[in-house]
Amino acid sequence: MGFPDHLRADIEGYLEGLRFSDERDTDGLEEAMRYSLLAGGKRIRPVLALATAHAVGMPTEDVLPLAGALELIHTYSLIHDDLPAMDDDSLRRGRPTCHVVYGEGIAILAGDALYAEAMRLVLTQQHGDPTRVLECVAELATASGVRGMVGGQYIDVQGLIEKGDAELRRLHELKTGRLIRAAIECPILLADDVTRSTTLADFRAFASELGVLFQIVDDILDVTGTDVALGKPQGSDERHGKVTYVSRYGLDGARAMAEESHRNARAALDRAAPDTADELIQITDFIATRSS
Repeated sequence: MGFPDHLRADIEGYLEGLRFSDERDTDGLEEAMRYSLLAGGKRIRPVLALATAHAVGMPTEDVLPLAGALELIHTYSLIHDDLPAMDDDSLRRGRPTCHVVYGEGIAILAGDALYAEAMRLVLTQQHGDPTRVLECVAELATASGVRGMVGGQYIDVQGLIEKGDAELRRLHELKTGRLIRAAIECPILLADDVTRSTTLADFRAFASELGVLFQIVDDILDVTGTDVALGKPQGSDERHGKVTYVSRYGLDGARAMAEESHRNARAALDRAAPDTADELIQITDFIATRSS
């Protein structure tokens, strides 16, 4: 089985149709936002949201605003990660990063705006019981804030792994895995009470392992991939002196850990949705075997 490209096509069409302002004076800001947002990629987080919704019987259109918001948040994080004060990367998704094209100030604002627009999108466009929609917004805020992505980035920027003051797995549970968990958990939060009560714990276990798997494979590709295949500079982690699964456990050790996380993720998914998770299985296997 390959990647569920039909879901990626759904999210691409939705993102293409998004507009962020009717104010002509901010056209340049919207251009910068759309430059990074529409740069391509596998759209793994929103595709995970759509696939999870399908696994619990929800149609695509019921979660498209949520899925779109996930990609807006992810894109904001990439814009900021690439800045000179952070990872200082000049290539992303195969083309110059936002700050290279538009300048640092505009790139910061574009990231800020994408994050705000993500929250607006869910609050104004996502269907469902208002209480459950608010739960999704709270989950997105938690996943992207100090208890999630930004907290993990802080641990990374401060070099706490290198100093021995934090655990490598915990860093990536926050920095990478927490938004992946939100992509899987939010559709469950929108589902009926029976689905939530019987599957949420297993879906969370699946999400936790999937986030770790994604990062281990990412670390492996940073060593074995190419700029062209990755769409970003190869060897960036080594140049920045970061501790990775490869630098700590070796290439063979990292590959063994990826295989274990893959098995654990599939086992949790079998418990969560034993008969309805074909698309999630495709994504899980793709993440385990991806080359870019």
